[in-house]
Amino acid sequence: MANVKPGDTVRFLNTTGGGKVIRVTDNLAYVEDSDGFEVPVQVRECVVVDPARSLGFTERPEILSKEKTQHKAPEAPTPKPTKVQEVISEIETPDGDVMNIVLGFEPTNIKALSKSEFEGYLVNDSNYKLFVTIMTRGREARMWQEKYAGQIDANMEEHVLTFGMEDFAHADRIAVQILAYKSGKVFELKSPIGVELKLDTTKFAKLHCFRSNRYFDGPVIALDIVRDDRVAGESEVPSAEKIAEAMLPPRVKTADKGSFKPNKARATGDEPIVVDLHASELFDDMRGLSNADILNRQIDRFSEVMDAHLKDAGRKLIFIHGKGEGVLRQALMKELTHRYKGHDVQDASFREYGYGATQVTIRPMAAAKNKTDKR
Repeated sequence: MANVKPGDTVRFLNTTGGGKVIRVTDNLAYVEDSDGFEVPVQVRECVVVDPARSLGFTERPEILSKEKTQHKAPEAPTPKPTKVQEVISEIETPDGDVMNIVLGFEPTNIKALSKSEFEGYLVNDSNYKLFVTIMTRGREARMWQEKYAGQIDANMEEHVLTFGMEDFAHADRIAVQILAYKSGKVFELKSPIGVELKLDTTKFAKLHCFRSNRYFDGPVIALDIVRDDRVAGESEVPSAEKIAEAMLPPRVKTADKGSFKPNKARATGDEPIVVDLHASELFDDMRGLSNADILNRQIDRFSEVMDAHLKDAGRKLIFIHGKGEGVLRQALMKELTHRYKGHDVQDASFREYGYGATQVTIRPMAAAKNKTDKR
């Protein structure tokens, strides 16, 4: 483990958190966290992620003010990851498989924002390595310009771009594309990430818009790319896995998988017929199926049940679709509004079926009309 000294920025090895080392006594390091509290931690539980003169998790470009020098220092080549950084990137945190990715902008001169530049850093708070491409364009432009392309290791932060006030007029749209993976180990597959963000450029001129953030030492304007595995602006169309996992407790007894066969004994009683439309009830194996394939089978099952009971006036049918993303319920409502209109439709009893169930009561006039319409 690297020696820990005052001024170093450290990350805690076995717990979440870290900060700047204020002092070291015996085997204890006193670390100032992002809230300004001094936390005593065993030195062996600290990993140095930035030496005393560094500004963040990785080596950042040095910014020289006019007060320090009248000449700008030549740009140094991008440093290679240190052994400490390589160790950090290989350490998996308990909750690190849930991805959090943040793009933050730090002003170089927060006291004079109109003259300041803004350094953009991408924070990868996850156990995954990332292939990242960042592009920008102006509001009226149609074409994009690449600003950064590279790999960001797990649990690391990377400088990705620099903006001046004059740049925002031509770069107030940012697109971020990300592929996540792990090297030399098995891992849960993450979908490719692609988001387009609109920058409110007026915020960069307002001091109160720069706020503290757990990933940065100073106030920043931070944009969530991914928060708790959910991509910013993610489409509401669910994946096949989400549909399959949208199980509704408590479980209820349903018809067997495959083609629907009316239950003659139940068709003459008052007990409603319960049909579970969850994908896991309709398929033994969903490999290779698209979202559309699953949704079409669910609608077909719904139609089979409805057609089988159009003559059973007063029959109550309970369709369990789950709360989920609401896509299946919307599709059922469309069918009931057009193809099976005229029947009584309401939410099923929450006490008996939980959230995500719809009750349809067959009406004789509607059944007759539906039959005529089909001819």
